[in-house]
Amino acid sequence: MKILVADDHSIVRKGLIQIISSIPQVTLIDEAENGKEVLDKFENGKYELLILDLSMPILNGFDTLKILLNKDPEVKVLILSVYPEHQFAIKTYKLGAYGYLNKNAAPIELKKQLTKF
Repeated sequence: MKILVADDHSIVRKGLIQIISSIPQVTLIDEAENGKEVLDKFENGKYELLILDLSMPILNGFDTLKILLNKDPEVKVLILSVYPEHQFAIKTYKLGAYGYLNKNAAPIELKKQLTKF
C-alpha cells in the first residue's frame, strides 16, 4: 500500500510515518506539509491512501479533499484531526473521506483504520 501523510507539523508526520512503517502491507510512505503539496505529489505519483489533516496552510484539508477526489475518486482518504469527530466527520464523509480519526487516538486505532483499506 502506498500512503501519503499530510500534516503541517513535522513531528506529527514523522510520528505517523514511524507507526505506519510497522505495517507489513505498506510499501511506500511519503509526506506533504500542506494541501498544495498533496495535490502536486498526486500529480507526480500514485498513492492508494492519503492521511489528511484538516487544518493546514496554503490549502486546507477540506479543499484538498474536494479537489483531490474530483481528480481521483478512487483514492481513499483518512482524515486525522485534532477536531472531535462530531464536529467535522459528517462533513468530511459527505465530501468523500473514507474514515475519520482524532489525533488523540491510540496508535493501535490508526493501525486498525489502515488495515481496513
